[in-house]
Amino acid sequence: MRTLKLQVQITVDGFIAGPEGEQDWMTWNWDEELQKFVDEITAPVDCIVLGRKLAEGFIPYWTEVAQDPDNPEQESGKKFTETQKIIFSDTLEKSKWGNTELAQGDLVDEITRLKTQDGGDITAYGGATFVANLIEHRLIDDYYLFVNPVALGGGLPIFNNLNEYQHLNLVQSRAFGCGIVLLHYEPE
Repeated sequence: MRTLKLQVQITVDGFIAGPEGEQDWMTWNWDEELQKFVDEITAPVDCIVLGRKLAEGFIPYWTEVAQDPDNPEQESGKKFTETQKIIFSDTLEKSKWGNTELAQGDLVDEITRLKTQDGGDITAYGGATFVANLIEHRLIDDYYLFVNPVALGGGLPIFNNLNEYQHLNLVQSRAFGCGIVLLHYEPE
């Protein structure tokens, strides 16, 4: 069975975006060690799942990066552009982006179907509502929380749909020179 990884930048007070979806608080001056770590956990991924709102910014951004030979993130752009993407949406009737499919069925059924198919790892990047639903339904196999050295006091949470405790086992914690701390958990 394939593994569904959540890979997300988060604040120390638990938000993945500001109240209006702002992401200007994120640490982007990653050190070489963090970049290498992210490359390693991304390498086995051959499917990305994301919500429509994130897809609208994520896909065009990385497509542009992939086409720019002067961009230091070009290899990452190519990886994200070439990797199959499944967009979960109740409003889109068809995808306007290449290498994407729409999933409009039940979230649990669609993710379960993807996890039982042959292939590499699956990564979820967001947005907040989509990820909160994945967490609520216990669909995440690996949590990679990249805690940024900032508190917002309010914003878009991802653990807000829980009706009961979800116990997690710490697999790894690791501080990087740029100030980000990785918390890697698996469900208990």
